Amino acid sequence: MIASPEKNSPGAQMADAAGNWVDRYAPAQWRPYLRLARADRPIGTWLLLWPCWWSLSLAAPAIGASWPDPVLLILFALGALVMRGAGCTYNDIVDRDIDAQVARTAARPVASGQVSVRRAWMFVGAQCLIGLMVLLSLNAAAIQLGIASLLLIAIYPFMKRLTYWPQIFLGLAFNWGALMGWAAVTGGLGAAPLLLYGAGIAWTLGYDTIYAHQDKEDDALVGVKSTALKLGRATKNWLWGFYGGAFFLLALSGSAAGLGWPFFVGLSFAGGHLVWQINILDINAPENCLMLFRSNRNFGALVFLAITVGAAFSS
Repeated sequence: MIASPEKNSPGAQMADAAGNWVDRYAPAQWRPYLRLARADRPIGTWLLLWPCWWSLSLAAPAIGASWPDPVLLILFALGALVMRGAGCTYNDIVDRDIDAQVARTAARPVASGQVSVRRAWMFVGAQCLIGLMVLLSLNAAAIQLGIASLLLIAIYPFMKRLTYWPQIFLGLAFNWGALMGWAAVTGGLGAAPLLLYGAGIAWTLGYDTIYAHQDKEDDALVGVKSTALKLGRATKNWLWGFYGGAFFLLALSGSAAGLGWPFFVGLSFAGGHLVWQINILDINAPENCLMLFRSNRNFGALVFLAITVGAAFSS
């Protein structure tokens, strides 16, 4: 449904984020900026963070450790928080005209006029500055990879205008931490993080296709492309491929890293979660799509637990 929000209303809420801590507790003048950074919807931060933490844990045996470095876990958590916020703010600047025409996104701060484009750019800069400080605390290999990721971040918002597969580009950007985490621990790359990166991309193709089904009617009207529109009623069949590929590549990654048997036991539970998602998906029920999309936080936690325990039992 096409919608036009009331302009300059600091109390305007996103349709899928009402009743959160920002609405309840944050000072009114902060709320538009917190919404720009998606502080009211932390699921995106989790989805960006999990590949980082997977990689940090996966790399531990490569340096003779049993557990991931807690300092690196904290640094990557802070980096994921601010860079997800910066990316969402940048995306809102680029997509402000499209967002204003879509019911679910019409209340976004830039699209609705709560935050000017100039102030939004300033907010991007402030978040990137924090991200830069985090990045510079890592080793040279991780810093180089972090800088390289900026190209993917820059082009992603434009892909939905050019291809029905923008989720591929989201996967490339959102799972870059699978490479950076390993590099931050070992100072280089290898087969295990590359396989992990591929697994993350396949996982993103699955969960963001589910997410995109919420907007498919509006997207078709305004001319925005997505895998939800491309795959349509065949979505479930494709999800078996996306999620099956993610599971297979995760298993190969753990094997390449020499993880112990508990990893494969834990991974089987994570795989069961993906099967559950596919089985109960209703692509014509936005509430169902949003619930399943958010449930990928639990999938990420299951994989992290599996990798961490498997690393402790590694050979």
